[in-house]
Amino acid sequence: MFPALLGSRLHCPYCYRPFRHKEIRFRCSGRVGVKKRCEMKLDRVLADQMGDHDPQYPVFDGDGRKSTAMHEVCQAETHYRVCPRCHSQLPVQFGQIDSRLIALVGAKDSGKTVYMTVLLHELMNDVGARIHASVLGADASTSNRFETVYQHALYDKHELYGATPTAKKERGGRRPLVFNLTIGGRSKVRSTLLSFYDTAGEDMTTENSIDQNVRYMTSADGIILLLDPLQLRGARPHADADALMPELVSAEDSPTAVLANIIKQLQGSTGVKAGKRIEKPIAVAFTKMDALQGSLPPGSPWLRTPPSGDSFNEPDSVEVHRHMQALLHEWAGRNVDETLANSFSRYRLFGLSALGESPRLEGGGLQRVSDRGVQPHRVEDPFLWLMSEFGAIRKTVKPVGE
Repeated sequence: MFPALLGSRLHCPYCYRPFRHKEIRFRCSGRVGVKKRCEMKLDRVLADQMGDHDPQYPVFDGDGRKSTAMHEVCQAETHYRVCPRCHSQLPVQFGQIDSRLIALVGAKDSGKTVYMTVLLHELMNDVGARIHASVLGADASTSNRFETVYQHALYDKHELYGATPTAKKERGGRRPLVFNLTIGGRSKVRSTLLSFYDTAGEDMTTENSIDQNVRYMTSADGIILLLDPLQLRGARPHADADALMPELVSAEDSPTAVLANIIKQLQGSTGVKAGKRIEKPIAVAFTKMDALQGSLPPGSPWLRTPPSGDSFNEPDSVEVHRHMQALLHEWAGRNVDETLANSFSRYRLFGLSALGESPRLEGGGLQRVSDRGVQPHRVEDPFLWLMSEFGAIRKTVKPVGE
């Protein structure tokens, strides 16, 4: 429990709009009350904002600071609290636990959906065991979609996803995946809400689309920006011979253009003064590093197995960061590094491979996971760094090997 959050400004983990704790509304439970039983009808707010047209029990005003409310119409008590802006049902203890919104963004074909799926799978398995964490869907839709759509495609069918639809093409917008991350400690258990909004690359290429469809970046506590190193002309000659090479994207989809649009949006929406840096931490991760593995020196810190233990190893991360900086300059991406340094007060570079090796290209453009299966490398690093910045997990300054 985090009582300090009760008086603070909250952001809905589904629509990302701000509101005060007392503004939280309630949805009737549908139980038979003293007077009558309420009927289910279309919730026009929920339909317009989230694309959910299923019949719902009515929403009514109450003291959002309380966990329950009495619906005067039917005289039945309810504990279903909803966002006052979009009417999505809020997770249990919302506003009382450390709700962290993480924006997962990137350019077209940078592997965002695959990365998100593999990261969450690892948090539910090996990485979760390492940091004593459990991850559960905060709502039935999240649990069902992640299991039947995301995990099923990648881990059961061994297929990569097609392009993520743009927010404009999805009626009512795209519903985020919201999870409850619980981390066990020596003296107490900490719970954190994680909200992942899987943007399409096209949503990040113009200021107009960002302003309309990616407002969640403003409310996010931290950002994971995924960039494909194979979109840097200087990196392509270093790719392994058997790597699946993507076509070069247009100038507006380039890593530099995506980064520039994100910076403009954040500077404008958060009121950053001239000459000041953005305070929001950003983890910039270069995906598909397996395609460049053959060109890395034998002593590359990225090739090391990540340190074990339940804390975030800062010396290892800094060493990988400096190594990625050197590679970025070698790949003619110095401008990306300088832009980050000049625009953000806290940024960190990462390299990762969600699959472990390049996928196979089959007929019809279908991409399949290697016969050896999903073998991720360092996918957790950007996430754990952000969580350590939030104070959700401990940092260790003990150098690797000591």
